[in-house]
Amino acid sequence: MNVINGLPAHALLLHLVVVLVPLTALLEIVCGLWPTARRGQLLWFTLVLAAATMVLTPITINAGQWLYDLRSKPSPILQEHAERGSTMIYFSAALLVVAIGLVVLRLAERRSEQRRRVVTHVIVGIIVLAVSVSSMVQVYRTGDAGAQSVWGGEIAGLKKSNGT
Repeated sequence: MNVINGLPAHALLLHLVVVLVPLTALLEIVCGLWPTARRGQLLWFTLVLAAATMVLTPITINAGQWLYDLRSKPSPILQEHAERGSTMIYFSAALLVVAIGLVVLRLAERRSEQRRRVVTHVIVGIIVLAVSVSSMVQVYRTGDAGAQSVWGGEIAGLKKSNGT
């Protein structure tokens, strides 16, 4: 699936990844740092979003690779975008692992004593923050390189042609 209605699939799918990664990361932070949020439906919604992100990321990467391969001589910024994009699978996998870990934590909270819970919550909070923040930063860096590769010189050219 490289073309959808005559448009490159990557140009459409990337918007799903750009929305789902930060949304999933923010929800994991909420569920990781706020035990009450883990007790409701928000935790399950977060797990579904993490799974959807994990499914969509490699599809988006493959569609992007198809576009990249169409270029006979890719620009350095496009090469950078492709390299960063190829790493997003690891960040999506980490988001899914954290979401599964939060579900396991929720199930284990019912059986553990209070003293263990505090230590566990601190460790979980650190892991959730590290994975979530790094995922958001990486999706931003990847998207920025992609936008620069497509639009970098375009705006300057438009400003010159309009005299602004």
